[in-house]
Amino acid sequence: MGRVTATITVTNEVDNILAERDFIPAEQIRSITVDNVLVDKKVTRLCLPADIIAQLGLTLVGEIPGNTAIGTRKFRLFKDVTLAVAGREGRYDCVEIPAGEEPLLGLIPLEDLGLEPDLKNQRLIVLPAEGNQSYIRV
Repeated sequence: MGRVTATITVTNEVDNILAERDFIPAEQIRSITVDNVLVDKKVTRLCLPADIIAQLGLTLVGEIPGNTAIGTRKFRLFKDVTLAVAGREGRYDCVEIPAGEEPLLGLIPLEDLGLEPDLKNQRLIVLPAEGNQSYIRV
């Protein structure tokens, strides 16, 4: 099987709100584009390295338990990150992983944004958002 990666842009949503309300100029919105982010449906959430979280100035929510290949441990959870990928955008919490590690795009944002990894062709498929084939279910 292949490896699927994507380019993502992550933005501090609080900065977006402050800029919309003219409390800060748009140039002060903290946002980072990251190439070659691993798309992994075995990972539940968006996982960002500590250095990216610090650059974005995200707010710590608390800790959550998580399973890894070597067992269960606690992970720090941060809120209010806007994720843009493949022309789609959503707001999420993210899990902190050690600085320098590869960011991971997990199942919750993939399903929410209507994105499906195609392992055979090593690409990300954008599912239709309209019509009978829409990925959106109510």
